[in-house]
Amino acid sequence: MPPVQAQEPQLPAAAAPPPLHMSPGRRAWIRFRRNRLGFVSLVIFVVLVVLSLFAELLSNDRPLVVRYDGHWYFPIVKDYAETTFGGDFPTPTDYLDPFIRRQLKEGHNFALYPPNPYGPKTLNYFASQPNPAAPSRENFFGTDDRGRDLLAQLIYGFRVSVLFGLALTVTGVALGILTGAVQGFFGGKTDLAFQRFIEIWGSMPELYLLIIFSAVLAPSVGLLLVLLSLFGWMGLSDYVRAEFLRNRQMDYVRAARALGVGNGRIMWKHILPNSMTPVVTFLPFRMSAAILALTSLDFLGLGVPPGTPSLGELLNQGKANLDAWWISLSTFAVLVVTLLLLTFMGDALRDALDPRKADA
Repeated sequence: MPPVQAQEPQLPAAAAPPPLHMSPGRRAWIRFRRNRLGFVSLVIFVVLVVLSLFAELLSNDRPLVVRYDGHWYFPIVKDYAETTFGGDFPTPTDYLDPFIRRQLKEGHNFALYPPNPYGPKTLNYFASQPNPAAPSRENFFGTDDRGRDLLAQLIYGFRVSVLFGLALTVTGVALGILTGAVQGFFGGKTDLAFQRFIEIWGSMPELYLLIIFSAVLAPSVGLLLVLLSLFGWMGLSDYVRAEFLRNRQMDYVRAARALGVGNGRIMWKHILPNSMTPVVTFLPFRMSAAILALTSLDFLGLGVPPGTPSLGELLNQGKANLDAWWISLSTFAVLVVTLLLLTFMGDALRDALDPRKADA
């Protein structure tokens, strides 16, 4: 018999490295999609964010559309007086009023309500239980200590947290890239002066400044965004500075200088695209930190204005009402799921952009 030759083990098709002719971005995307946990987390997070952007269609105390006495009305976009639907007062209609609900069901009338017929500020004066009320068919997640529907608070609070975290991340990334690029590219006295400024600025008591400004100025989301942005750029600036210090010595930079290309074009057209790995890698983690910062400040009463849906305020209510377990449990679950999704996305993104795993 001829000798049996040992065959080399072959990798499965799913583990084969991306083709070499692909662009680096395409290869990184393929590696990211192979990380099933990270890719599924991205899909779930995007779906949740998109749904929260249409929160008014999912949770609102106004019907989406009403047909009454042969006429069509759209309460979700326009206010109608109670007299329009057979009421006695020329005030805005309370669509939770049992009389109004009966009026909208009589004859050929009908009203299409959102899946959760409560808004973030809705007070149900016709509730059958005292507040805070436990989960029931009337309020799926229960109510808080003010009688507001908890599910509506979570939907709108999640939207506020995500949009605020995204805005703070974009602002911090822009400032971090700008300062880090200037330090790393020019170096010398420019770098030294920036580093001393960062050391002084970073030693400022951020929490005390927030307390002082909250006491002096009226609280608002814009003010909170500005104050947190003043301190949120320094961490990323160090990474961008290191990348620019390394890449400015590369041959393609020297060639561009020899051809007479200006410093601005070299920085933004040549060095920056090759220095974006730490920026992109830290995006999910920076967004997680921004959401946690907003939640912590809201918990302390230093965050968004009163009346704004807030996860931090719900946690504070849960602390004050320990017997109302549904408030703390549901809010904590939303925070944990959000931060876990961002963490899994960040881990997958870091592995996809890791040059040591380029052929893995």
